[in-house]
Amino acid sequence: MSDQDAIDAITAGLAGPALDDLVELYRDLHRHPEPAFQEERTAGIAAERLRAAGFEVSTGLGGTGVAGVLRNGEGPTVALRADMDALPVLEATRLPYASTATSPDGVPLMHACGHDMHVTCLSGAAQLLAAGRDQWRGTLVALFQPAEEIAAGARAMLDDRLFDRIGTPDVVLGQHVFPNPAGTVLVSPGEILAAADSLEIRLYGRGGHGSQPERTVDPVVLAASTVMRLQTVVSREVSPFERAVLTVAQIHAGHKENVIPDEASITINLRSFSPEVRRTLLTAVERVVHAEAAASGAPRGPKIRTLNSFPLTVNDDAATARVRAAFTGRFGAERVPEMAPLMGSEDFGLFGAAAGAPSVFWGLGGADPARYARAEREGRLLEDVPGNHSPFFAPQILPTLPTGVEALITAALAWLGTGGAASTG
Repeated sequence: MSDQDAIDAITAGLAGPALDDLVELYRDLHRHPEPAFQEERTAGIAAERLRAAGFEVSTGLGGTGVAGVLRNGEGPTVALRADMDALPVLEATRLPYASTATSPDGVPLMHACGHDMHVTCLSGAAQLLAAGRDQWRGTLVALFQPAEEIAAGARAMLDDRLFDRIGTPDVVLGQHVFPNPAGTVLVSPGEILAAADSLEIRLYGRGGHGSQPERTVDPVVLAASTVMRLQTVVSREVSPFERAVLTVAQIHAGHKENVIPDEASITINLRSFSPEVRRTLLTAVERVVHAEAAASGAPRGPKIRTLNSFPLTVNDDAATARVRAAFTGRFGAERVPEMAPLMGSEDFGLFGAAAGAPSVFWGLGGADPARYARAEREGRLLEDVPGNHSPFFAPQILPTLPTGVEALITAALAWLGTGGAASTG
């Protein structure tokens, strides 16, 4: 039996009540977002569905992570991964299943990055692959990861002896919904997602009365000059042939209009595609921050603290070619465009690196195709098609959901299927 026959047999169950169930699961997860390392409800749903499908299930991995293992004879071990956490965003979609949830400290929560779609697609793929286990051989691993948004969940699961508990995969596969036309899957080899570093910088001054600035060292002015100077780092210290982003996302200082505060803080996010550019950015930030503090006469040197750090996401060439061939055979070349490198970041790659195995990460289109095409014609993609982390981000459920389920099954069977089980390369 060919891989296509196996996919046909397995995905035949992706219709009628089964698809309706997944649609309702997606809406339920969207209504109930949970922040990083607090994904108790989501993890419980994932674990329950894996157990019902016959998986051996481990919970509490790295806090709230879940791993399901389905052993089905001799063959390679394929890991499929989905992330579970939501963002501190107030939803503005006005959908009937929109989130009204808040964190324990009252911050609005929303699945503004599509992790609810990732969980739903992996749940569906795991259930269908389990039901169709007569079509493939090997071991299937389903990983539901916490805390991707803060670059901590993959590391937490690995530090909790993930592979000692469940075995080491031969390949790690994952997907992410993006604002591309629904029904498409996007994949490319090599570097596809940037490395990222987030820093908190505390700047110290000498506070006093707003009417007597001469008695003070104003950290607000220091912060302002630091922010402006940092804007020159990418434009003047990084080659125009390289890719880099430096964003100052927060500035905090003071509590009253007539009091010059003692300190100010800013947060910075850096994105890069090479170790050399990453070093340039980090070195420049350190130099600029200390120089501006010295120029302001700050009584104390600044403190720079790393908030999180994402690795560069790199798709293995050979494994990507294998996935692309499987997708093209399944969906047709017109539905499998190249995935252009993105400045977004992921911790997905840590799983493959820790396993010493190839990994492939692809994009799943989630935007209304008609709306996307109209916006593209009018040159209004950025304005009219909400992207990830937007309060208006809402993947079109159909055909995004069944396409995502089918993509995971298709990629997995490139190794587990009757035509791919002989090789794990």
